[in-house]
Amino acid sequence: RTAGAWLAGALLGLAGAVAQGLFRNPLAAPYLLGSASGASLGVACAMVLFGVSPLATHWVARIGLTGAAFLGAVGAVLLTLLLAKGVQHTLRLLLAGVVVGVVVGAVTSLLLLLTPDILQAMQSFMLGSTAFVGWTACIVMAAMFAVSLLAAWMMSHVLDGLALGEATAQSLGLRLPQMRAALVVVLALATGTAVAQTGLVAFVGLAAPHLVRSFVKTTHGRLILLSSLMGAVLLMAADILSRWLIAPQELPVGVLTAVLGGGYLLWLMHRHTGRGAGL
Repeated sequence: RTAGAWLAGALLGLAGAVAQGLFRNPLAAPYLLGSASGASLGVACAMVLFGVSPLATHWVARIGLTGAAFLGAVGAVLLTLLLAKGVQHTLRLLLAGVVVGVVVGAVTSLLLLLTPDILQAMQSFMLGSTAFVGWTACIVMAAMFAVSLLAAWMMSHVLDGLALGEATAQSLGLRLPQMRAALVVVLALATGTAVAQTGLVAFVGLAAPHLVRSFVKTTHGRLILLSSLMGAVLLMAADILSRWLIAPQELPVGVLTAVLGGGYLLWLMHRHTGRGAGL
């Protein structure tokens, strides 16, 4: 379980660094392209379909809830790309992700309203938990992390170029459309894998790159690696803390990361506001 928390945190930290570099926005999160809402809908659909008919039950049993979550996350990202008509325009991609997230989230809420018997199980997924992570899940996450890290590191120079502006990046000879598409794939795979295994863990992907930048100023190549390590440490520490705080009961790890991550971002905002006001 601790290894699973470490790997899921590493995937989210990596995805957060890629998202913030790709969108040139320090508030960009791994779930920005609708993957979180898609994963929730995938799990809700699997729960609703289980037992409806022998065929539906057979397929749900084969792919499992983690498979349904992964398919839902990837499907939502593909829908975002379809609405944005590719990856050429960052703002359009960002807005399409927001629209997909809201609409898919509304569909999930409707399913929960119509089938209240799955509400408790869905709450466990939506609040995030590492309680059901086994060694098979760890192997899947480790393999996906290795692939995502290698791909993101090889394309880190594109994120460095984008940080200087699109015109500058193009003048450097970077093939932005193809590279953006590849980075979106990395973002979707890393986020989808983590969400499928641990549910919706808030703020880890958003806070990890910020914490790294507060300690060191570096290029995106090192930022991606250090954000992965920071995300791993954050989620592992939060998981251990969630088991200890109200033992023998257990807090959902996503609740703890949301409270701690939200508090950290509020402190960060206050610090920057104070500096801007000369305090």
